[in-house]
Amino acid sequence: MILIGRSSWVLPRQWKLWSLPRTALTYVLAIDLIAVTITTLAVRSTLSGPHSGVRHSEWVAFGVLAVASTLHLEFARGIERRRELAANTSPHTNLKCLWIFAALLLLPLSLVVPLVVLAYTYSWFRVYGRTVAHRKVFSTATYVLASAAAAAVLRAGGLLDAPRVPTGFWSLLVVMAAAATWWLVNYALVIGAILLSTPEATAREALGELSDQIVVCAGLGLGVAIAAVQSSYPWVVPVLMVTVLALHRDLLLPQYQRAAGIDDKTGLATSSYWASAVPAELARADTLRSTVGLLMLDLDRFKEINDTYGHPAGDEALRAAGEAIRAEVRNGDLVARVGGDELAVLLPGAFESEVLEIAERIRERLVTLTVSVSTTDGGTATLDGVPASFGAAVYPAVASTMDQLILAADDALLRAKRSGRNQIVVARPNHSSNHSEDLQPNEAAEQTVSD
Repeated sequence: MILIGRSSWVLPRQWKLWSLPRTALTYVLAIDLIAVTITTLAVRSTLSGPHSGVRHSEWVAFGVLAVASTLHLEFARGIERRRELAANTSPHTNLKCLWIFAALLLLPLSLVVPLVVLAYTYSWFRVYGRTVAHRKVFSTATYVLASAAAAAVLRAGGLLDAPRVPTGFWSLLVVMAAAATWWLVNYALVIGAILLSTPEATAREALGELSDQIVVCAGLGLGVAIAAVQSSYPWVVPVLMVTVLALHRDLLLPQYQRAAGIDDKTGLATSSYWASAVPAELARADTLRSTVGLLMLDLDRFKEINDTYGHPAGDEALRAAGEAIRAEVRNGDLVARVGGDELAVLLPGAFESEVLEIAERIRERLVTLTVSVSTTDGGTATLDGVPASFGAAVYPAVASTMDQLILAADDALLRAKRSGRNQIVVARPNHSSNHSEDLQPNEAAEQTVSD
């Protein structure tokens, strides 16, 4: 058996891998097998070559690159999680390639492969979360094949010994050719998998955006720079981490924002992105036999704030409430503004007890939230608490479609508002709104524990 993300244990015969079209399945397994073969040959070559074994300096370089790539993934995981979800049938562009290509110039292939495996394993658990395991295995395999092809170009160009960084015109051409080879092999393998596994995808969709591939080229170029610095001034690499993170944000965050649709007033996701994210997460939950929690909430005092202090004050209160909600959800959860003062939280993989626990944390934080707002007369006022009413629903327990799930959560929210506000109402499985259970503020935590 295999554990996929945070989903339940799944028997091998139930893996999503086997549902791929026959040609796609054969293709994926063949690439995986070739990657394993290349890894075996690389290790054997390192152990039996003329300079058998790994030098101390190479182990040090491996350690530096492993730590740097892990920190990079950790700091950028919020952006990457949402970008992957938005990728759909296009290649998911990331900047792991900069560390892998730097490793190619500094290390034997037998150490490059473990770095690839480490990066994707860490991403699986910390960045991408609940996703289909065979996709990450395949991505790892494409990186291994691309790295092997690039290493062959470096050897053919005469760059046999590390560090293989450009020191003249010829070595620069060889390194550029190796980088181009790495990009082309990885890109072609990914496009092939998309076209074979998703017959309805067009070639245009599979190719993705040209700007995404420019990002990959930038990453490969930065990998050359990191390798050069690491080989001569290794203590400068931590300084370069700041540059890497800044480039990641500047290069990839705008694409993420365009895809996600960031609300200007709150910084939360817009209703349009929300509408595309919900069915994507439900489909993912179907694949992984997992769950999706949904919270819908309204700020109880929003109209009063607008009427008393003006709409700018209402915007400030809404923004503060959005920040408070984001502080209480998990990594990978999505907080969106779906209406004027109506917010929503999508909780992939959450069961009812987790949904209620998170809802209660948010409710308590909003009740105790202190917000300083601007008033219409040019002064300021302090709001002691921005309470909210909550409606909760969990897929597939209470609904089998997106519309049903949202309707169940909305109906529970309406009951919470009618029952006195500042409370949580959860929709029950296979019951109408009349059978939803009202949870008073001090009861929600007890319900969470009992479940």
